[in-house]
Order: sequence, then C-alpha cells, then structure tokens
Amino acid sequence: MILKPLICVPILQKNRKTVLKVASEAIDAGADLVELRIDALLDTDPQSVIHLMEEINYPLIATNRMREEGGYFMGSEDLRTDILVEVADHADYVDIELQTDAKYRSRVIQASKSTIISFHDFQKTPYLNELLEIVNKEKELGNIAKFAVMPQNMQDTLNVLEVVNREDNTVGIAMGELGRYTRVIAPILGSPITYASLGGESAPGQLDVKNTQEIIDRLMDGGE
Repeated sequence: MILKPLICVPILQKNRKTVLKVASEAIDAGADLVELRIDALLDTDPQSVIHLMEEINYPLIATNRMREEGGYFMGSEDLRTDILVEVADHADYVDIELQTDAKYRSRVIQASKSTIISFHDFQKTPYLNELLEIVNKEKELGNIAKFAVMPQNMQDTLNVLEVVNREDNTVGIAMGELGRYTRVIAPILGSPITYASLGGESAPGQLDVKNTQEIIDRLMDGGE
C-alpha cells in the first residue's frame, strides 16, 4: 500500500514577519511540511534561523540552496554548510545538494536527523540511466533522494516517473508546464514528498496546496 505523500510548501520570504505569515498560511491550507529556504533570508545568522524555526514550530525542511542549483546564498560554501550544521538539530529534514563538496556535505549529513540529497537541473532532463545513477548516489548518502529537472518533451516527464516508480524514497519532479502533472502522479508511484505553493510558484510548474491535495486524494481514493 502506498502512503499518502507529505505536501510541502517552500518559504522563500526574506524576513521574519513574512516568513511567519506564509508558514501560518501554509499550515492553515493543510501543508504537512514547510521548507525554510535559508538562502532567501536577509538574516542568515544561525541563532536567528533557529529562533525562526522555533517560532514556526511545525515539521520543517531546512534548505540553504547553492546558487548553482537555483539558490540565493551569496557566501562561501564553508559558511553555507556551516549554517546548515548549526540549525540541523532543529529541522526534521535537511536538504543538501549532491554536488556539494564531499567534505562539506558529510558534515551536514552527520549533523542532521534526516537528509534529503537533492539534484536540480533547470535547463534539461538527463537521460534515464543518468537519472538512475544520480538517485542511487543520493540514496547511498541520505534518507530521501530528490531530483528536479526541466523536461524538453513528454518522454522526459515519463522518465522522471519511471525513476520514481523504480526507486523507493525518491522525490522526482519534472518542472515547468510540461511536467506539472508529475507533481501529482509521482506521489501515486511512491514519491514521499511533493512540493506545492500557496498561489505563487517557488519553482516552475508548482500547483497550489489545495489543488495538489484534492487531486492526490481523488487519485489515491480511486476517484470516490
């Protein structure tokens, strides 16, 4: 039996007040998780971030996304990963990129309760065998494998779903309009987390929480 996925709302606001507002709206909308995008914050001091996480007081993914994969963090890799290490104990999951240098990545993994090892390509979708290699590397390192890619054709979206269908504990996303449907089909194939918005997209092709929830519920309940 496939468990219903956790619906996660990414929070990319810059300051405490707006972060808490969006977190509250996400919780009220029925999100199971929120993702705090530390890289989007104006104040990334670890103690400030920890305090913010405590104020949110809800199941949370801590992410400090590198610029090479769509993030906003302007500091060094040493500092970027140090922040994650400092806040890790206060997060349910920590998202760290596969391409992070091994010495930094291992420190983050060791400090975390659970990890999402992620890969993002906003330009294209690697071939099926490459996606499988990426996921296998991610699964060797962390608890959940995640990849988000930009499809160029329908076959790319089907390849994303094929990987999710083959591999457990794998979040697979085909971004953009072409891949929008994968955000509700991948969970039916076993993806443990799907990402949704509160209206404005934090990634290309994201659906809002309500629609995501309703579609997945209908599909998993057989349309009853």
